[in-house]
Amino acid sequence: MQSISTMTNTKSYDEAFLTGCDATTEWMMPWFLDNYQRHATKPLVFANFGVNNLDLIKPHVHAIIDLTQVKEEGWFKKPKALRHSPSKKTIWLDTDCQVTGKIDTLFDLLVPNKLNMVEDLPWKLRRGGVQFNSGVVGIIDKPLILGMWQDWCTNSEQVGDQETLTANLNPITQLTYINNLPNEYNHLRLQIENDNQPATNARIIHWTGAKGKERIKGMMAHA
Repeated sequence: MQSISTMTNTKSYDEAFLTGCDATTEWMMPWFLDNYQRHATKPLVFANFGVNNLDLIKPHVHAIIDLTQVKEEGWFKKPKALRHSPSKKTIWLDTDCQVTGKIDTLFDLLVPNKLNMVEDLPWKLRRGGVQFNSGVVGIIDKPLILGMWQDWCTNSEQVGDQETLTANLNPITQLTYINNLPNEYNHLRLQIENDNQPATNARIIHWTGAKGKERIKGMMAHA
């Protein structure tokens, strides 16, 4: 396993949030951190996929996982980051997730031996199948499915980690390996903009895709 480097010590945590990015998306980190610090009190761990200004992130996180030298590219590093978490309970948050309400309670909803995720409702509406969005992923310890997901991502021909997971599961194995979390913990941009599902009770709004990034830039410009 990759070594975990921390700013202060090598302690482990009972519960911690985890995020990460590379140089192409690190511009969102000030926005992400501002929202996170407003609503969360748990330790935050950062997975460094290859940012340019790590020193700007260090003061705001409790530990750093260095994944700059691993084989996988981009978001395919996410399962590996989760496997290297120093926490018994870990919840991954994509950096385009806007924390808008209290999220510490999400740890109480995690179940062991599964990936704890929110169903991608826009996918279901448009394609008729079940897919789980990987913008928010919770685990207890290191479930078997997490190692399987990492292996699939290492040699994946899919466009992303989420699509890789979907391609390797069927309806039966989805029930076996995934626990469906409430939508309020990963309310997707398309639900708001296209599906008439306002984020009234959302605790996390996930600004996916290029249009989502433009929304984030707008929020940052008016902060």
